[in-house]
Amino acid sequence: QVQLVESGGGLVQAGGSLRLSCAASGRTFGSYGMGWFRQAPGKEREFVASISWGGGNKYYADSVKGRFAISRDNAKNTVYLQMNSLQPEDTAIYYCAGGQRGGATMNIFEYAYWGQGTQVTVSS
Repeated sequence: QVQLVESGGGLVQAGGSLRLSCAASGRTFGSYGMGWFRQAPGKEREFVASISWGGGNKYYADSVKGRFAISRDNAKNTVYLQMNSLQPEDTAIYYCAGGQRGGATMNIFEYAYWGQGTQVTVSS
């Protein structure tokens, strides 16, 4: 069974930073793309960032481009999301997702595995 466990969420003031981590187990982590999604109350789950198996290809939602950075450490079976210049509209539950192929993708339907989510709250 593939398991993804997020950590690093919390409360931060506008303009601050957080780094989320996602620890994976249960399959060959380094062979698959990974992504981050978020879901705010009353909204659909939306794409945030993705990274290919080797880290060479990355995608970002326009809303976070230039502020967030996705990275991975395959030796540690971990993917990260560095979030800078956080704004109240970034408030959401953030989910780590595991892909079925090696590429980075923005398509939620390409992801087969999901973590339980971690809450990020940004105060104004």
